[in-house]
Amino acid sequence: MSATDFESFRLQSLMEGYDEVLERQWAPRTLLDMHTHPFAARSVVTQGEMWLTVGDLTRQLRPGDSFEVERGVPHAERYGAQGAVCWVARRHG
Repeated sequence: MSATDFESFRLQSLMEGYDEVLERQWAPRTLLDMHTHPFAARSVVTQGEMWLTVGDLTRQLRPGDSFEVERGVPHAERYGAQGAVCWVARRHG
């Protein structure tokens, strides 16, 4: 996805009340055990793949797939052999 697409994602997210928008790059095979965040997040995978576990449900996510996690919701993340790049919008308030 292009930088122009990121700018559209950023502007749309800010209009929807998110207060921080960034691009995260994850190293191959990164594993984040169950954890929470002090913010709500919406993310779209732009490169690579990841698996997101919330409760008993694990989803595989590839480029173009998106997900949302509310503040304080326990979840785990696992990134594929090529790592991943995700655009992330965060709402702290």
